[in-house]
Amino acid sequence: MVQRILEAARIESLDPSAIPRLRMPERATVFAARAARLLQLADANNPIAGYLRLMAALADAQQRVLTTFDAPMPSRESIELNQRHSMPIVPALTDIRDPAWRDVLFMLLDGIEAAGALTPALMQLVARLRTMNGAALDAQADAILALRFAEIDPAAAPFVAAALQVVWTDLASRIDVKDVPYLDTPGVCPVCGSLPVASIVRVGGAYEGYRYVQCGLCATELHVVRAKCTNCDSTKGIAYHVMGSGDEREEDKAAKAKSAPLKAESCDECGTYRKIGYQDKAYDFEPYADDLASLTLDLLMGDAGFRRAAPNPWLWPEQTDDQR
Repeated sequence: MVQRILEAARIESLDPSAIPRLRMPERATVFAARAARLLQLADANNPIAGYLRLMAALADAQQRVLTTFDAPMPSRESIELNQRHSMPIVPALTDIRDPAWRDVLFMLLDGIEAAGALTPALMQLVARLRTMNGAALDAQADAILALRFAEIDPAAAPFVAAALQVVWTDLASRIDVKDVPYLDTPGVCPVCGSLPVASIVRVGGAYEGYRYVQCGLCATELHVVRAKCTNCDSTKGIAYHVMGSGDEREEDKAAKAKSAPLKAESCDECGTYRKIGYQDKAYDFEPYADDLASLTLDLLMGDAGFRRAAPNPWLWPEQTDDQR
């Protein structure tokens, strides 16, 4: 089968209704697919294989919790208000957060413990999370959602983020796509207002050949024209980077770049990058999992002078004294 690839100008000239603007998370499989991909990537001699397996167990726990969890849906009045003001329909950054997210966290910790093989350090972390009061946990949630890096506990953050993901993925999976407003701000999820982690060029059906960025919180996917920066919307200075050996011939580098299932898409205008995967080259590609498993590419992009457009919520850098 030959994949149909459209030029950016052609895509922009099409009737927007012909391109699915959003791809809502598939409630029955969203975290299960992520867990399976993490295990697959861990088995490929990945340098952080142990961590990927732990995160696969966490994603499995998320899927189990999601099957029985129902967060309160926004009222019709709230939906219409956000539509009128072009605001995310269920914003994550809010003064009022359902405290049930903390119950989700404890259920995820139960799932991690049930998976077994906890290291002493992980056992201590789980015990510490269980003893934190509601205010302390909410403070961590606020810091993660607002990207206040100096306030984030890097060890605890992946588990706190995972609980928040269950809540907002539940909401996103039950929202009518027709209710989701258009936002004026590029690179922001119209469902929850969070930032995407990575993007994917999908295959199959109505999504064939189109690029979608996946939200790091609610897993909603938003169509973004492939010639644009997913962070600032610029069409200038877009470049693609892949891992490779420095002593390769130029023709070999070009062939590798063309066939690579994962690349880093950089933008000279804003100085950021975000990874992009191609489902026709790796059908099981899962934006969140593949982003987490490709730290070597992050190091390459850092050396090249680019910074991540958004962090992966399951991997937070330690803050040095001069960063605090």
